[in-house]
Amino acid sequence: MKLEELARKLSVECRGPADLEITGVAGIEDAGPGQLTFISNRKYASFARTTRASAILVTPGFAELPVATLRTLNPYLAFARAVGIFYQPPVYPPGIHPTAVIDPTASIGKDAHIGAYVVVGADVVLGDRATLLAHAVLYPEARIGDDFFAHAHVIVREGCRIGNRVVLQNGAVIGGDGFGFAKGEDGAWKKIPQSGPVIIADDVEVQANACIDRASVGETRVGTGSKIDNLVQVGHGSSVGDHTLLCAQVGLAGSTQVGNNVILAGQVGVAGHCKIGDGVVATAQSGIPNDVPAGRTVSGYPAIDNRQWLRAVVCFERLPEIFRKLRLRANDEKDVPNRETLE
Repeated sequence: MKLEELARKLSVECRGPADLEITGVAGIEDAGPGQLTFISNRKYASFARTTRASAILVTPGFAELPVATLRTLNPYLAFARAVGIFYQPPVYPPGIHPTAVIDPTASIGKDAHIGAYVVVGADVVLGDRATLLAHAVLYPEARIGDDFFAHAHVIVREGCRIGNRVVLQNGAVIGGDGFGFAKGEDGAWKKIPQSGPVIIADDVEVQANACIDRASVGETRVGTGSKIDNLVQVGHGSSVGDHTLLCAQVGLAGSTQVGNNVILAGQVGVAGHCKIGDGVVATAQSGIPNDVPAGRTVSGYPAIDNRQWLRAVVCFERLPEIFRKLRLRANDEKDVPNRETLE
């Protein structure tokens, strides 16, 4: 594809030979001739003059370079769109594999692709243009919108409701039983029935082996446009707002409320019944035992204001030195004669 045509498709400014041929995309350290790369993080800016790429996506104010540049306010987003131009995923034509098992009471929308060994239970409603790959299972009475895509080994449990354009990556489990048990008089744990469904709004993606548990009562909910990474656990009765990111290995205990536009970075844990306000950012491995007001950035355990945490980390690194100085001072004070004895 010519550089000028690519710039037009990406809606970016083109500075370079219009007829330059671009054949693919790559990261800035690996890109070679004919490839497009990008810079959105300052720490990679130095690679701009050493990369072998033929063109680079940069911000409008980036310095002029010896290679062609495509300039935009959001190089990362533009690069993501470029990847979509050069990489075309497999196409799954409409049809039902002969090994699929579909209950006669299920309703399957038009142009669906139903793969090998898929199971669709009783009274399921599946929208138009759905793709169910091998071994996906839809339990009875699931309700799923249009353009649903379930990769291999996805499970959607009974009564769960899923909106339009939802993607479930391999092994995601929607609506597994919540972890609810009550201790009986004999000391044994008694299972609490998990009756409430999971409700997932439009444009959500749940990635590999993530689990969103059904509620004991009420519902577990994920809002519009939210993205849930690999190995995330959303506990029973929790709610996740719109356009929120839950990164890898995040864990939400039961009845957690997470607001809109929240980012919980990798391995963040949130205690049950906590409320996380809109726009909160929790950095990686933070532990949140209490409510967090809207707009805060928190770190550490127990999670505190990020700036305070950074100062505390500096102090923590110096603790051995501080302790040594205090011990020396204490020893020096022991060596000083008592003033009353001198008098």
